[in-house]
Amino acid sequence: MFQLDPAAQRTVAQRLGPARADAFLARFEQLSFDIAGPLEQVYGAVTDTSRLATELVLDALHAAAQRPEPLQRLDRRREIDPGWFQRSRMIGYVCYADRFAGSLRGVQQHLDYLAELGVSYLHLMPLLQPRDGDSDGGYAVADYAAVDPRLGTMADLQELIAGLHERGIALCVDLVLNHTAREHEWARKALAGDPAYRDMYLVFPDRTEPDAYQRTLPEVFPDVAPGSFTEVPGLGWVWTTFHDYQWDLNYANPAVFRAMLGVMLSLANRGIDVLRLDAAPFLWKRLGTDCQNQPEAHLLVQAFRALTRLAAPGLALKAEAIVGPDMLVQYLGGHERYRPECDLAYDNQLMIMLWSTLATRDARLAGQALLRRRPAPPATAWVSYLRCHDDIGWAVSDEDAAAAGLGGFAHRSFLTDFYAGTFPGSFARGARFQDNPATGDARISGTAASLCGIEAALAAGDGAELTLAIRRLESMYAVVFSFGGIPLIYMGDELALRNDPGWRADPAHAHDNRWMHRPPMDWAAAARRADPGSLEGRVFGALHGLAQARQGLLALRSGGTTEILAAGNRHVLAYRRAHPRSAPFLALTNFSDGPQPVDAAILAQAGLHQPRHVHSTAGRLPLGGRTLELPAWGFAWLTTG
Repeated sequence: MFQLDPAAQRTVAQRLGPARADAFLARFEQLSFDIAGPLEQVYGAVTDTSRLATELVLDALHAAAQRPEPLQRLDRRREIDPGWFQRSRMIGYVCYADRFAGSLRGVQQHLDYLAELGVSYLHLMPLLQPRDGDSDGGYAVADYAAVDPRLGTMADLQELIAGLHERGIALCVDLVLNHTAREHEWARKALAGDPAYRDMYLVFPDRTEPDAYQRTLPEVFPDVAPGSFTEVPGLGWVWTTFHDYQWDLNYANPAVFRAMLGVMLSLANRGIDVLRLDAAPFLWKRLGTDCQNQPEAHLLVQAFRALTRLAAPGLALKAEAIVGPDMLVQYLGGHERYRPECDLAYDNQLMIMLWSTLATRDARLAGQALLRRRPAPPATAWVSYLRCHDDIGWAVSDEDAAAAGLGGFAHRSFLTDFYAGTFPGSFARGARFQDNPATGDARISGTAASLCGIEAALAAGDGAELTLAIRRLESMYAVVFSFGGIPLIYMGDELALRNDPGWRADPAHAHDNRWMHRPPMDWAAAARRADPGSLEGRVFGALHGLAQARQGLLALRSGGTTEILAAGNRHVLAYRRAHPRSAPFLALTNFSDGPQPVDAAILAQAGLHQPRHVHSTAGRLPLGGRTLELPAWGFAWLTTG
């Protein structure tokens, strides 16, 4: 068992004082296994892990001693309520700071807008200083200690955080774990010949090992960045999973882990509430594999969580892991036994199933895929979303497709064609992204409003079709808000912002059509949000209504369970939410162009013996008959008591 020696314990008392030292040591007792165990498994063959663990705990102690008083108070509240991020009032919003308001100071000027929408969790897309020029959308970080100067300064960020905390809004910021920009100080020192920094990256003298690895490595960006290695004159062949200017870190070197822990602790002390761990599945490389989701990657995240929790117990970690559902739940600690890793993870599968169901008007595949997946550990939460800054990849397994009577490859191809707008009768206005001729796969770009038919309806001047398209958007968000987890609104969806027609005008973006769904915020459109007759007013009102209805429903708190129910109608997705302290909750969503009936027996099946209406597309759903009738592209939320 890992313990601190008397000298280290005296250091804790000296640095923190009696009360805080007691709390720190109590946390250490709780977390010591999650610190020492992973470190021994990962680094036991290369270093004295007892000494390494002690050094890391002292790093955490140093950060705890420097933690500002307001954050210490926040820590105490969150230690009392460790499920603070699970509350049903947690409603998220994600945006690029510059696209939203120009700068961090601009974001601060619009906090009342976010509060009006019901937001209590704000994710600002990459803020840390990237390299100049191409930067993979800001994910090639040149300095973890500085904010992108185009957005402001670290002082501006801390002022923004204070304003968010005053309104009860938590801030999530991206932390790129897998790689740095080649302009980062560590990379520059490696290139200058410092062997300690050279060992922080994966560098090979010739192509022998890279060629052996490359045989089993998939390409992330085959169009613009084929291969996974780049020759750097004067250094060697550098592992570059994403782009040639993003150098993969060597986590087999314990110095890398310690350096990245220092970055995490420093950001936590700035007041950041959630760190989104970008590219977490890529942290460990193993010959003969795809070098993703390796056991060591999970062990590293477990140790990161324990050490950050030791210094800053109010900090939460979120996994950016776009992998299959069985692999994804492991980043929440869902292994063969619970092993704490991240607190949050993206529910990528729910997002994909929503778009699949919208295109097919058939909920059977979604029901099959969502029914068989493993639940998240009770202490964690999904982050549920409909759109994000990235493209949509059709991670529909052949197994799930076959169970729904579909061919996996054919269905994925159909979805690409449908959302690119090339399938006959499609209402979508998206674009293909990263066509891979070797596999036949492609992904999709486009805003939610353009993909669900709002753009096409406006272009056609068809008011009836516009109403249906708005209902599609609202009903899909109704699932996001009620399926379990923190619902995340992508910037502009609340105003039905469509694809940016001028995305190609910026030479830095012209090669990447994902910028079509990253339009700048339209504040003139936002000014119309109070007009119920405007498009913006209709959509803002719909999402605001979801937020208001959700906040009072304990069944929608994370940590509960979601059970897929048989609706007896292939167009209807039905599920029951339950929490140990709540009445059961039933959600019904109609994915079709016309009204659809559901047998009222589903109310008893869901445990709603005295059903009552909570929220729905339009008006109250009549509950007295033998069937429940959902309007076209409509939803209903019901509970009991």
